[in-house]
Amino acid sequence: MDKHRQQQQQLSLAKGSGQSCKEWIFRDVPSDITIQVNGGTFALHKFPLVSRSGRMRKLVSEHRDSDISKVELMNLPGGVESFELAAKFCYGINFEITSLNVAQLCCVSDYLEMTEEFSEDNLGSCAEEYLESIVCKNLQMCVEVLQQCENLLPLADELKIVGRCIDAIASKACAEQIASNFSRLEYSSSGRLHMNRQAKCEGDWWIEDLSVIRIDLYQRLIIAMKCRGVRPESIGASLLNYAQKELTKKVDSVSTIHERLVVETIIGLLPVEKLAVPISFLFGLLRSAVMLDCTIACRLDLERRIGSQLDIATIDDLLIPSFQHGYETLFDVDTIHRILVNFSQQDDCVDDMDDVSIFESDSLHSPSQSALREVSKLVDNYLAEIAPDANLKLAQFMAIAEALPAHARTIHDGLYRAIDIYLKAHQGIQDADKKKLCKLIDFQKLSQEVGAHAAQNERLPLQSIIQVLYFEQLRLRNALCCSYADDDHNSMRHHQQWQICSGVLGSTMSPRDNYASLRRENRELKLELSRIRMRLNDLEKEQIYMKRNMAKSHSRKFISSFSKIGKLRIFRQRSPRGSSSPSRQSNRTDSKVIERACASVR
Repeated sequence: MDKHRQQQQQLSLAKGSGQSCKEWIFRDVPSDITIQVNGGTFALHKFPLVSRSGRMRKLVSEHRDSDISKVELMNLPGGVESFELAAKFCYGINFEITSLNVAQLCCVSDYLEMTEEFSEDNLGSCAEEYLESIVCKNLQMCVEVLQQCENLLPLADELKIVGRCIDAIASKACAEQIASNFSRLEYSSSGRLHMNRQAKCEGDWWIEDLSVIRIDLYQRLIIAMKCRGVRPESIGASLLNYAQKELTKKVDSVSTIHERLVVETIIGLLPVEKLAVPISFLFGLLRSAVMLDCTIACRLDLERRIGSQLDIATIDDLLIPSFQHGYETLFDVDTIHRILVNFSQQDDCVDDMDDVSIFESDSLHSPSQSALREVSKLVDNYLAEIAPDANLKLAQFMAIAEALPAHARTIHDGLYRAIDIYLKAHQGIQDADKKKLCKLIDFQKLSQEVGAHAAQNERLPLQSIIQVLYFEQLRLRNALCCSYADDDHNSMRHHQQWQICSGVLGSTMSPRDNYASLRRENRELKLELSRIRMRLNDLEKEQIYMKRNMAKSHSRKFISSFSKIGKLRIFRQRSPRGSSSPSRQSNRTDSKVIERACASVR
């Protein structure tokens, strides 16, 4: 009696793992074979197993003479749970096949060779039928099966369970998007059929479901969806959602490796179409790629994508912190410079065209010129943000400022502001470097208010202040020409001068004539600048000579008062913003000196 009770206790499934006794095994027949699976022990009977499993039949037949009583199944897919379901099937015990166990049943039936060759309606055929008729017609169930396949690879892949589920998901998503597009079709007032793009798209509900799939299977799934024709915007939304889920987990040594794999994979899956993903998401990936030390190819690909649509970026996007050790500056300036180079290179085709096409493509309504204007404003704001950094080198600052072509900036107010901030933050900069920096500014493109500020800015070199004053005089002369041209409409010469001086191409002149007129005007301006430089050299020599004579007189008070005059106080027409206004007598004296200086320049 005690021996029979001991045999009944051995019938418990997975006794090694502490599971309770199961009641589905024959209690009145002693077990004659013990199966060990991944640490679990099953006391079973040979006949039910041999009748369904070809693998068990071969094992028993090979040891018929020795009467085998113990078998160990190595590397059984699914482990103890899968074998328990297979054993139940052999004993004729009913259980439900679901999306959570069908992948395990397919794999374990293949391992145990539970096919139609050994028994009709065997476990393999039942699992295959459920997979084809139920699972592959439901997107959510396919996702659940893919999750189960993560622990069943590579056998699940060899049995094409993964491939069938991926194809089913891609086909289902594509079909639902097509149906959604048809639902958005409507007739316009003119009777034409068109798509209402403002209507909410209902065909992308699957995006949230795909975020639970492992990255390697998710990669294969996105590739399949691209081949099926799923919209790039939907794929981009899925990538964004997946990245947000995977990159917000706790950071440690293991998760860092996983996050690097996720970032590199998502970058490789990005759609080639522009605006398929938000540019803020691209900058977020770039920050993660730099921080996680992803491959150079991934970072260069992101920089190229960002450069192609940089005109829609914001200043917050460009402020990428320096994650690398030993990087002196606060922000990653080198990365932004490479992005600007990528943006500028796509505009090089404009420079290779002939003269007529240049005028046509550089018109104010040209998309490329519009993008250049937006990026120039963005770059000037970025320079103003990074200028206060004490570790920012002059070469880095100038490389960012010179990354755009010369015709990108229609006004230089933003560039002047950024350079002024840099000079204020780097007061120890040498005069030669100041001159290099100020050469970036086209003082003719400064507004009247900014030009007045520049004329009184003591941080600028002397030559720059002279240029500002000259262009202010030239602006006044052009204004007078414009007023005379308005009074005398019969004079074509005055009319053309007004058009050129105001910077607007004449509508009655051909592009080549306008171009020739501009070249003549540029030559005249260069000649006048040359005269100013010669006059400036003479003034500097006279100043040096006068300082030497004053040094001999040992009059400190006279020298200090003259040094203020040497800083071009005589050229000041108005006081700086926020300071008290000078007297009328000083204004009258300054204006006379300006007239004399302008006359000497002429």
